[in-house]
Amino acid sequence: MKILDHLEEWIISLMLLAMTGLTFVQVVLRYVFDSGLSWAHELTTVFFAFMIFVGMSYGVRVGAHIGVDALVRLMRAGPRRAISVLAVVLSLVYVGFVLTGSIQYVSKMHDVGIEFDDMPIERWQVLIVMPIGYALMGFRFLQVLFNLLTGRTDSLHLADEAADAMKLKAEGDAT
Repeated sequence: MKILDHLEEWIISLMLLAMTGLTFVQVVLRYVFDSGLSWAHELTTVFFAFMIFVGMSYGVRVGAHIGVDALVRLMRAGPRRAISVLAVVLSLVYVGFVLTGSIQYVSKMHDVGIEFDDMPIERWQVLIVMPIGYALMGFRFLQVLFNLLTGRTDSLHLADEAADAMKLKAEGDAT
């Protein structure tokens, strides 16, 4: 799994770097040379899509997704685990629905064969990142479910913005 972990991180990093670099080049071309690349905005959107759909999986893996779990955190380990299992199962159902829909959508786009406006690439070749991203996210939720069922963890580990904010405030007060 380390290979997949690193692959996700590399894809997200490279897409962010590519978006930033291409946007910088486009700004320089536009405002310094009064020209530009007709396809830059479209390609930036493609990079963004890859970053988002791979980032969903990464977010599940590292617990970066926001969740409303204040009440769940107050529960004992047993009920907390049961609620977490239910949340993961419902998340997997959601992922299943969206994965199925995205596969159907990409299939229809393949059949139609529409290209991007400014790039000679068929849309389905980029849109395939949708089912790939949801499949990766489903895989990550299965990992979380496995950890819950085997007792390796007793809850979902979601982002805790309130705790992070309090920590930052305390650090700021200390300086």
